[in-house]
Amino acid sequence: MRRGRRETRSFRSHVERTWNLLVITVLMTASLLTVVQTSAAAATEQQDVVTNYTGPGIDQPAGITVGPDGALWFGAATNSIGRITTAGVVTNYTVPSIQTPFDITTGPDGALWFTANQNNSIERITTAGVVTTYTDPSIDVPEGITTGPDGALWFTNANNDSIGRITTAGVVTNYTSPGISQPAGITVGPDGALWFANSGNNSIGRITTAGVVTNFTGSRIFFPYDITTGPDGALWFTNIANDSIGRITAAGVVSNYRDPSINQPEGITVGPDGALWFADTNTASIGRITTAGVVTNYTGTGIGAPTSITTGPDGALWFTNSGEPGSIGRITDLPPPDITSSNNASVTVGSSLAFIVTTSGTPKASVSEKGPLPVGVKFVNRHDGTAKISGKPKRSGAGVYDVTITATFGTGKKKVAVSQAFTLTVYLPG
Repeated sequence: MRRGRRETRSFRSHVERTWNLLVITVLMTASLLTVVQTSAAAATEQQDVVTNYTGPGIDQPAGITVGPDGALWFGAATNSIGRITTAGVVTNYTVPSIQTPFDITTGPDGALWFTANQNNSIERITTAGVVTTYTDPSIDVPEGITTGPDGALWFTNANNDSIGRITTAGVVTNYTSPGISQPAGITVGPDGALWFANSGNNSIGRITTAGVVTNFTGSRIFFPYDITTGPDGALWFTNIANDSIGRITAAGVVSNYRDPSINQPEGITVGPDGALWFADTNTASIGRITTAGVVTNYTGTGIGAPTSITTGPDGALWFTNSGEPGSIGRITDLPPPDITSSNNASVTVGSSLAFIVTTSGTPKASVSEKGPLPVGVKFVNRHDGTAKISGKPKRSGAGVYDVTITATFGTGKKKVAVSQAFTLTVYLPG
């Protein structure tokens, strides 16, 4: 899913802002002036994993999606729509009606459709740069947008708590319900309905193409922001307020996944590897979570305040860095380490424990542990891709200890890590 921002944050760019202007063309379409700027964006690369593109046409970018022409299309704070090829060539389109573009998607008609947040409009732009504006009294601070199974575009109205539908001919329908509150991200579910994140009442909503609304609540849903359909047939969403990734089945069963590396996740999408990838804004990182809940975190130069993310036609993940001046990032999947040992162990008070944590992958991972261990037991990273949990627990240490074990490649500017929940049980003798 491709997302924008409700607010803009200042962030220092990791790369020098350089730009080589190739072409500046002025096109007149109807009564609107469209300025098209094409450039080769300046690119920096981090260990063949993260590539970062900067330039005047990339200014605090918002939502991002793959267009029908095989390029990536995104909104920019300069009130423009940008296009970047997988080779890094940027084109920028501006017209007066493009005001704070928020989310963008490819429509069933082969054009790009996006929400203009401050203009209270739904916009359409062809791959040639021709823009059409659609307004209606019911369109009020539109945010998320997606193509529905009925061939129309469905979008969220954050300010009037409603779900909108617009045909490719521009006919608008508006749906309200007590369960809709500040809706943000929206996507098509595996059941053919539209699912959306209600950030105002901590719930996940579902609306059929006939307009029937169902609302799902629970303690594991806390300021949901973006949502996408996962490869397992469930809906996956980001929880901004409790720093977690949520999962909800079509029947409404909710699961919640936490990890120390998750901090204000925003955009989420399905990656080419069958995992869910998300933009972790506060940690300036890109996260990855498998359908089994295993979390990997990518940090480094080129990732700064990411907000939206999508899978590109080249099999890489493309994301927007919304800080000032902003950039477009591309990340390839560096295989993370894997924790190959068991996720639990047990010992009796007074007996010796010698559990070895093992990992796989190249280079050898550094292994760490977070959480309390019983008195008399210690954790030691052996710096060879393994770690040892050993010692003799004392009688006062009987009980169950839930900790997190993390295997990490690299440090500082480039780090790839995977975490595993580990349970140590200490029994009393007899």
